Amino acid sequence: MINDLAARLRSLLGAERVISDRQRLRTYECDGLALYKVIPALVVLPHTAAECAAVIRACADAGVPWVARGSGTGLSGGALPHADGVLLVTSQMRDILAVRPQDERAVVQPGVINLDVSKAARPHGYYYAPDPSSQQICSIGGNVAENSGGAHCLKYGFTTNHVLGAEVVTADGDLVRLGGDAPDTPGYDLLGAFVGSEGTLGLATEVTVRLVRLPEAVRTLLAGFPSTDEAGAATSAIIAAGVVPAAIEMMDILAIEAAEAAVHCGYPQGAGAVLVVELDGPAAEVESQFDQVVALCRANQAGEIRIAADDAERALIWKGRKSAFAAVGRISPDYIVQDGVIPRTALPEVLRRIGDLAAAKGVRVANVFHAGDGNLHPLVLFDDAVEGEAERAEDVSGAILDICIELGGSITGEHGVGMDKARFMPRMYTAADLDTMQLVRCAFDPRGLANPGKVFPTPRLCGEVPGRHKGAHPLAEAGIAEVF
Repeated sequence: MINDLAARLRSLLGAERVISDRQRLRTYECDGLALYKVIPALVVLPHTAAECAAVIRACADAGVPWVARGSGTGLSGGALPHADGVLLVTSQMRDILAVRPQDERAVVQPGVINLDVSKAARPHGYYYAPDPSSQQICSIGGNVAENSGGAHCLKYGFTTNHVLGAEVVTADGDLVRLGGDAPDTPGYDLLGAFVGSEGTLGLATEVTVRLVRLPEAVRTLLAGFPSTDEAGAATSAIIAAGVVPAAIEMMDILAIEAAEAAVHCGYPQGAGAVLVVELDGPAAEVESQFDQVVALCRANQAGEIRIAADDAERALIWKGRKSAFAAVGRISPDYIVQDGVIPRTALPEVLRRIGDLAAAKGVRVANVFHAGDGNLHPLVLFDDAVEGEAERAEDVSGAILDICIELGGSITGEHGVGMDKARFMPRMYTAADLDTMQLVRCAFDPRGLANPGKVFPTPRLCGEVPGRHKGAHPLAEAGIAEVF
């Protein structure tokens, strides 16, 4: 079946854009979560929406599953290939089709790099607000699939708040449009369902995004605190004062150590935690609120407070935070990047519980997170070469998510569920909840060919009656999905 499909795809795209050589396929065996690896049967590299539609139509005709992949920077295994399927890579679809400052819009292909949208809009006085730490390499298509956030999502929101329309290839290979240029469109919000669906409802081939006016003023400070308790208290105090910064980021002592080793960012020596606080907007408002932020940091035992004097100093402050995930490789051979959400006021308690948990298991945890909206990114460190360490790290990682759920939070804030967190979904949702969610998936993809085995711990067969079922699931028996 795969050989016949490969021949058909080569006739559509040309031999050079259909990869079947096993050594070349290994390049695509995982995304940013290297813990899971699967070598796909085929990799295809389309250049246009029509080619994407033709590839997916061919997969549908053959009954072969497919997975979409952009830059491969995802951290939940969302772009993990299917061993008997096609990996559809959009990284060569990098055209910015339009920048329209007059109506604050840009139209881009899915492989366009996140930061390149802002670079194209900047000469017109605009930029694209969602800024994942990987924005120099992550693509818009992947951002749409995962509903990516970033440091500035506190003030500006996630990808879903900045996507107005999308051209989408359905699981049957049809090209359709969701949303449009208008701020809101009549009928059901199918675009809202699509953004963040992690590739399970189709493939975006063109995205219309909202552009934001460059602010008149930007002020950034770095504050060192004795511990995360004081830094968390300062965060709560800033929000309670009615100040909504563009970003409030926190790093603990282990994350600071890693960042210093990697990029020499010059964070305050001896600090148990640092806050990066950035305000933007009208100059008069920013200056007034900035003075409040400095005073509140000092009131909560901030030691050194460093204020960026220009763009170069601002970039250096952010360099430490933006490089934090990769920097941890300087102090640990292996690590798990976790992603959970808690109420902001619970930060001190949760960080203490994470510390106690790590000590009890003999595992180090570095904490980097969006303090302003309670989105945690604990980095659980281990050495896979040491027997039992990986298992202990997995236990700690799962227990952190349990703490988030216990306190009314979520198992993911911006990295998605993918393969990594599917087994945790029943801890957050009832069986009825999960069945209802999967009815949406079935409406878009009745045969379950689009990114199978992701998000849901046990896929439901479209057309079956919701509820508990006995015996092996047909999709599991067919090797399309995994039952946890």
